[in-house]
Amino acid sequence: MQNKISKSAIIVFLMVLAAALSRLIPHIPNFTPVAAIGLFAASFFQRKIYAYLVPLVAMLISDMFLGFHSTMIWVYGSLAVIVCVGQIMLQKISLFRIFGSALLSSILFFVITNFGVWISYDFYAKTWAGFVECYTLAIPFFTNTLLGDFFYCSVLFGIFALAKKYVPVLALSK
Repeated sequence: MQNKISKSAIIVFLMVLAAALSRLIPHIPNFTPVAAIGLFAASFFQRKIYAYLVPLVAMLISDMFLGFHSTMIWVYGSLAVIVCVGQIMLQKISLFRIFGSALLSSILFFVITNFGVWISYDFYAKTWAGFVECYTLAIPFFTNTLLGDFFYCSVLFGIFALAKKYVPVLALSK
């Protein structure tokens, strides 16, 4: 049974890696697999440390090609929070839980990363008005984040659910 679980983990890892590589192709701003990777990893990796390591390392590798920036700590921190959301909300997989987790993840990513933009850059005044302006101007990006999270959660969880029907070893996982 140990071999069967490790084969399942390899397949999940490859799916997460493929989604991470999709960050490197041209895409709509914020329409990325980031939160979906965190949620998917959180729900399927037996060793919880991998749920954090795989998406964070995938981000780090893709950021090596895309470039590093001063708000990375906020992005990576929000991804760690999203993995926590997945570990709590996706202990039992259902469509409602998947999409609820994606919605919550989009909101958390929006709140955390835009706070990072407001506090890290001089684009906005460090006043209540500057804070509100930062979040207001980020609303179009939130729409893309939400759509991307729903899309990539559908892809990752959907492909894995279909694969479980046709590859018996995968049925042993969550």
